[in-house]
Amino acid sequence: MDLTDFWDLIEAARADASPSTDDPGEALASAMVDRLAATSEQTVLEFEELFGQLHAALYRWDVWAAAYLIGGGCSDDAFLDFRAGLIAQGRDWYARAAALPDALAEHPDVIASAAECSDEALFNESVNYTASHAYRRISGSEDTAAFHAAYDAFRATRTDGAPTEMGEDFDFDDDAEMHARLPRLAHLYLGPVGH
Repeated sequence: MDLTDFWDLIEAARADASPSTDDPGEALASAMVDRLAATSEQTVLEFEELFGQLHAALYRWDVWAAAYLIGGGCSDDAFLDFRAGLIAQGRDWYARAAALPDALAEHPDVIASAAECSDEALFNESVNYTASHAYRRISGSEDTAAFHAAYDAFRATRTDGAPTEMGEDFDFDDDAEMHARLPRLAHLYLGPVGH
């Protein structure tokens, strides 16, 4: 699986997922598992590697600040779920958010979330486990340790890229700082400057 195949699988899963369910994030994660489980164990491992690389590339202070605004706060664990949720939005939204996290102010779910004072937009914990669920379905084993062992063996044959640079740390609780760094998201979630 290459990066094009990765994004194609996500877009196909997005088309498969029913938006009318009570939990659209769970429906999307389930559709991703279905698509990935129709491949092979090797493809699942390659998917997980690409997922990890894309996930790690979002490990930056500016992305975390966006998650903090959208989620009404954002712990380490919640930031894992936010990055997974961004990947699940597909190639275009991922690229936009990676280039400029403030662009998420244009995402329809973020706009709706801000209007409803909800803190659920884009966070999707289930997507983190797509590969392990698909691997278990293909292998017929309910043991997640088998997936982790296979993935560790697979990763032992690969080379790691350079670690992601997090950028400049700043105070997420400083409204003026958030308005300066993420003006559109801050306006949505904090209101106009000075309020």
